[in-house]
Amino acid sequence: MIKGFGALQHRNFRVFFYGQTLALIGTWIQATAMSWLVYRLSGSAFLLGVTGFAAQIPMLLVSPLAGVVSDRFDRRSVLIVMQVALMLHGLAMAALVWYDLLSAWHVPVAAFLMGTAMALETSARQSFVPVLVEDRADLPSALAFGAFMQNSGRMIGPTLAGFIIHVASEAGCFLASGVSKVAVLVSLMRIDAPGNRPVMRRQSIAGELAEAYRYQRSIMPLRVLLKHVAIVGSLATPYIVLLPIFAAEVFGGGPATLGLLLGSAGTGGVVGGLVLAWRNNVIGMVQLNQRATLACGFALMVFACSHWLWLSMGLLFIVGACIITIVTSTSTVTQMIVDEDKRARVMAFFTMCFLGMAPVGALVAGAIAQEIGVEPVIAAGGACVVVAAIGLGRRLPEFRTHLRPIYQRLGLSRGS
Repeated sequence: MIKGFGALQHRNFRVFFYGQTLALIGTWIQATAMSWLVYRLSGSAFLLGVTGFAAQIPMLLVSPLAGVVSDRFDRRSVLIVMQVALMLHGLAMAALVWYDLLSAWHVPVAAFLMGTAMALETSARQSFVPVLVEDRADLPSALAFGAFMQNSGRMIGPTLAGFIIHVASEAGCFLASGVSKVAVLVSLMRIDAPGNRPVMRRQSIAGELAEAYRYQRSIMPLRVLLKHVAIVGSLATPYIVLLPIFAAEVFGGGPATLGLLLGSAGTGGVVGGLVLAWRNNVIGMVQLNQRATLACGFALMVFACSHWLWLSMGLLFIVGACIITIVTSTSTVTQMIVDEDKRARVMAFFTMCFLGMAPVGALVAGAIAQEIGVEPVIAAGGACVVVAAIGLGRRLPEFRTHLRPIYQRLGLSRGS
């Protein structure tokens, strides 16, 4: 294996990585098709926001339960069930679109069903990755590759979706998404993960969630980073659901233009993920997070003012790289310091803070954009993210004080 990409030295992780990457490409093909479908049927910025809200609100509502399920039961089994559900969802959507049986209001409903399955899948996947890496020192690399998987899908999926919509309508995209889930199902069947065993508990679900909540509140780095990633999730990510408006009204394009914009952000995410995977070190992650947040906010502010497609693509590249750096650095620090028996539940709180707050931001952004336009909404979100970066920067010395003894106990060098 290439030196620096430590996670790929582990067979279980390699098998999972290849299958999951193909499945996530399919997921992004489907997500792009759903955005374009609802805009084609309605022409409404508000309904775009509602669709984004419906697709991601399960991350806020279902993630707590998903964390308990993933801590109680075999995570590979949970992943298999959810991937089958996502496969059937894609195939059903393909049939409904092909026979022209969908109205605009059906799309948010379908997005909610897909989001519910994704919430359960995400929690199981995030807590399953450490099981696939025998050497804890390679965990930062594995988590960075997880970000690479997600953003490979974001880079390739929308571009493919634009082409597929052109030749086979949105139905072709949904069909491709359903078929792509076969890859991850095969990979999951081939994984041998003896360390992943279900744990039956005597506490109630509410009791387990309360325990995990008190635990993350008692650790300063977790408490502050989860709040920070919630701000980024609610204020920086709504640009994604508004991109069809930019593609059609600002740049005068169609699905192909939307694919270029989403693909640019995805490419940035891929590059950011690869850099972090090569870095393979948890030290300095919080400072890296703060710098990425600052750059992300400024890039969004400039993007809101840009009317040049290539400049906007470059800015979205920066945004994509920064957001994946923020999310991956937060996830890495969390997974490195959290206790194993609380891992899935704490990661469920992480999912709620980032992916769960995103739909709230998307809904509000869509409603405001309907009244004042998309540019001011994106610019205001970027400005708030800059303020959040400044606040995080002021707390870096406190992070070092809290993280240094934890890293020393884990056999790592000091730092934040």
